Amino acid sequence: MSGATVAVLQFPGVNCEAETLRALSRAGLEGEVFRWTRAASELGRYAAFVLPGGFSYQDRVRAGALAARDPLLAALAELASEGRPVLGICNGAQVLVEAGLVPGRGRVELSLARNRMPRRSGYYSRWVYCRVEPSPCVFTRDLPAGTLVPLPVAHGEGRFTAASRTVMPKLLEAGQVPLRYATAAGEIAEEFPALPNGAEVAAAGVCNAAGNVLAMMPHPERALELGALARGVAGAWSERRLACLQGDGDLREDGPGACSLPRARIAPAGRP
Repeated sequence: MSGATVAVLQFPGVNCEAETLRALSRAGLEGEVFRWTRAASELGRYAAFVLPGGFSYQDRVRAGALAARDPLLAALAELASEGRPVLGICNGAQVLVEAGLVPGRGRVELSLARNRMPRRSGYYSRWVYCRVEPSPCVFTRDLPAGTLVPLPVAHGEGRFTAASRTVMPKLLEAGQVPLRYATAAGEIAEEFPALPNGAEVAAAGVCNAAGNVLAMMPHPERALELGALARGVAGAWSERRLACLQGDGDLREDGPGACSLPRARIAPAGRP
C-alpha cells in the first residue's frame, strides 16, 4: 500500500472527516484531508477518494448541490473515468449524485430526495440492515451476496429516486445497486423503519457501471468498533457484542463498519 494515499475531500460544513480518517487507518490505508481551498490539479497525486458525511454548504438548495458545482468535482470525475475508486458517504453520496458521477453517464439522473416516512418528516437517525447484492462495485465485491451488515443512517434527504420509475429497477438489474435496506431476517425492506427513507428498490447505495464510484447513505465509519453497536441490533453482531460484555472479548474489536467497510484494491496513483 506504499504511496496509496486516499484523499478525504472536505467542503465547508462537512463534519465526518476525522471518523473517515480513522476508518481508512483501520483498513490499513493512509488518508489525508483535502480541503476545498486547494487546487483541483493536486487531486491527481491520490490513489482514491472519499467524500465524507456532513452538511456541505449548509445543504443550501439541496443536499450536496453546491459542492457538486465545485471545480474539484470536475477533476474528480476525470480521475474516476480513469478507474480510480471514489466513495461518497451520506452527504458525500449526495454530492456524487448531484455531480452526475452516479450512476455515471455524464448527467444528473438520480436524486437523493427528502425522506418519506409515515407520520414524520425531516432528519432521521437509526441503525438499519444493509444487504449486499451481486455487483461489479469494487467496494463490495469481496463480500458474499446476501451478507447482512448493520450500519447507522443519519440524514434528511436519503431517498434514492429518479424522474422515471424505470431507472432504479434498471440499475438494480445491471448490478448498480450493491447495497439495499433489509430486515433483520435478510429480506428486502419494504416499509418504515427497516426502509428508513422510502428509497426506490430499497437502495442504500448506488454505483456507476464500472463499479469504481459508490454513493452510499449509511455510515460505516460510525460502526468501526463492536462497542458502537446499538442494543436494538439483532443477529450475529449482537451476539458477539453480548459475549464481549460478558468477558469473552473486547468491545474495541472490529465492528460491522470495519469488517464490512467498503474497500477497493487501491494501487498508488499513476499505477494500474
